Amino acid sequence: MSDELYSASGVDTRAGDRAVELMKQAVQATHGPEVLGGFGGFAGLFDASRLTKFQRPLLATSTDGVGTKVALAQAIDKHDTIGQDLVGMVVDDIIVVGAEPLFMTDYIACGKVVPERIANIVEGIARACAATGTALTGGETAEHPGLLGDDEYDVAGAATGVVEADRVLGAERVTDGDVIIAIGASGLHANGYSLVRRLIADHGVDLRAHSDELGTTWGEALLEPTRLYTGELVRVLRRPELDGAIHAFSHVTGGGIAANLARVLPRGSWAQLERSRWSPLPVFRVLTELAGASLESVEGTWNLGIGMFAIVDAARADAVIDAVREEGHEAWIAGEVTIGERDLAGFEQGAKGVDGGAVQLVGSYAN
Repeated sequence: MSDELYSASGVDTRAGDRAVELMKQAVQATHGPEVLGGFGGFAGLFDASRLTKFQRPLLATSTDGVGTKVALAQAIDKHDTIGQDLVGMVVDDIIVVGAEPLFMTDYIACGKVVPERIANIVEGIARACAATGTALTGGETAEHPGLLGDDEYDVAGAATGVVEADRVLGAERVTDGDVIIAIGASGLHANGYSLVRRLIADHGVDLRAHSDELGTTWGEALLEPTRLYTGELVRVLRRPELDGAIHAFSHVTGGGIAANLARVLPRGSWAQLERSRWSPLPVFRVLTELAGASLESVEGTWNLGIGMFAIVDAARADAVIDAVREEGHEAWIAGEVTIGERDLAGFEQGAKGVDGGAVQLVGSYAN
């Protein structure tokens, strides 16, 4: 009787159980011997005994969501890539400090549990967790009728990683003359979609329509999943010949290019990035044309084709680039770090409470 009353209020517990069954295999595929207790418990258990091999293990944690990109997935009823976006936004923040991910949990809030749709989302999360070496140890799907529409949902997640204390990456390792390496993005990733959605609405763009400029439909181009970096960059960090070569990473997310790089540079340092060293992806050119704006005007909103920066020892910059390329990512020298006083008019300084360095983009983009 209680289930019937609850169903009358808009919550279908049986649909929730069905969703769990559909996602079960994908989630379990991320579990190594460190994950204990099976699937579906109140809490996930992770055997942390390998941390005893560390001299001073530091746990790194990150949490994030996908933002309004989920609205486009809902608009064209395509939900198998949003999970990768979530993992990218969360786990790729952990590698920034040099940490290897251990485990992740997710949270999905929806107006109505549609088992196949929830399973699509979680399967995407699980595939991306497996690709980054992260165990998906638990999650929650909550049905919120009356708060969200039947076809609406939002996703969030949190992850934990570990790094040896004396191997933490960050601004304190960056020195004068360090080289800044840009690592390519797959597209918009999961930032700046409020602007994207406004442009789409203002210009009456049909997300299912083919775009010659994009080479695919609008919806598919705008839902291109966030590129994952963690698995590959962990392997690069482990290369003996590159030991100590990488001083810092920056994940280019909300706030754009200059602000995110400035966060991992030391106070008193500055860097100029040469726009001519890369050509922004077609999706950025098409959207800025739609907005009647310039690429330069959206550098603080979209990544324009750079998903990650590595700040490295100048003597080994070429070796780092070769290693990143061998792992399947585009990489190029974007600039260098200078420590010293100068006029910083026109530079981006400080972001998200970090009093770091200063960054400016100069020149014109390559065609």
